[in-house]
Amino acid sequence: MTPKFSSKEIHFLKTDSDETLAGPPETYYSDLVHARTGQIQNFEQRLEKAKIPGKNFFCSVVRISGDLTQERLEKARDVFEACFESLLGKKSGQTKAKTSGNRGLWESLDERSFILAFWDYTQKRKAENLITSLKEKISSSLETRILMGAALSPFHDFSRSETMANALKAIDHAAFFGPDHLVYFDAVSLNISGDRLYQLKMYEKAVQEYQKGLELEPKNINLINSLGVCYGVTGDLDRAMEEFEKARDLSPGEIMVIYNMGLIHQIRENADKAVIYMKKAHALNPEIFEVELLLGQLLLKQKQHDNARTHLEAALELDPESGPATRMMGELFLELKDAVRAGQEFNKAVKINPSDGAALSGYAKAMYDQGKNLKIALTFARKSLVLEPDNLIFKARLEEITRSWEKAEQNREPGIKSA
Repeated sequence: MTPKFSSKEIHFLKTDSDETLAGPPETYYSDLVHARTGQIQNFEQRLEKAKIPGKNFFCSVVRISGDLTQERLEKARDVFEACFESLLGKKSGQTKAKTSGNRGLWESLDERSFILAFWDYTQKRKAENLITSLKEKISSSLETRILMGAALSPFHDFSRSETMANALKAIDHAAFFGPDHLVYFDAVSLNISGDRLYQLKMYEKAVQEYQKGLELEPKNINLINSLGVCYGVTGDLDRAMEEFEKARDLSPGEIMVIYNMGLIHQIRENADKAVIYMKKAHALNPEIFEVELLLGQLLLKQKQHDNARTHLEAALELDPESGPATRMMGELFLELKDAVRAGQEFNKAVKINPSDGAALSGYAKAMYDQGKNLKIALTFARKSLVLEPDNLIFKARLEEITRSWEKAEQNREPGIKSA
């Protein structure tokens, strides 16, 4: 009997929204859209009421990077204000604080970040030059790096408030490149925003972001795959497979898509098809941990012990601290009647994750098969069932060990205490 993987251990594959990205930001400014902070609501209301000639405007979010003293952080607001007034060409003596005159407005989000909108420019290129100039002036004045995200309106079918949100998503996008970048909102920004919502388990909103991104770039493989993953984790396997098939048709050699299609078959308990897809994924790249892990598990279920061992060992080479892979090696040795080696593997798995019910149950079984440490085996078997009360395999093992323990106690000589 081989326990199934927990749903928490088998994951759909997603990539970074762009393989050139360095890593996620420490702070996601797009979270402010969902948190509806006072600053965001205030700026949004002012932007909606603003009289913008021609309806064209740019919205930008600015973050001052680097380690700054409190004194320099306090100076940052004055620097930003001065640079913004200079950008708009306002005359000395005009109203300064949070300007909402004829050409723009701004708001501080915190002590080191600001959001602004400006209009009254004749060409998009000139507006972009103004944004670059603003970045350079603030950076020079504070002698630090500046991170910026910007969004244009009108763009696609986004409203004014959505343009503000797009600028926040754009600075999240910029943060992936490091603390001194400027990025304009695009489909990748929406992919990053969707990934953040996915991370927060806000799946419906994530789906909306991916779909909106696909309106901008209908053939974006990452967006299509991400949309499929979202459908998959919410249980809509038919729609998930539809998206993965679209992605496969566009890019037949995309390993994450092939893997995800195989995972759908595994979830549907169509093991033969799942193995076919996992083997295709392995052929494309034999160094993907998730592929080796799932392929090893599937082959173990089919009693292909030698092949299963090969892939589980490959998974452990890629991630030596993987509890699931270590535990599956234990299950393999149990099936091969090598209780000693099984016990060694389960021991490692329990050390990696003391709350792994399958590893605890397997360890108990391995000790029982060796005919030793029955009291410890009984403790582990009981704990495994506490963790997963409905697991029939764990129940059967506990009953087997309990009978053996009770029989040993009955046969024990009077006056001799059990170990």
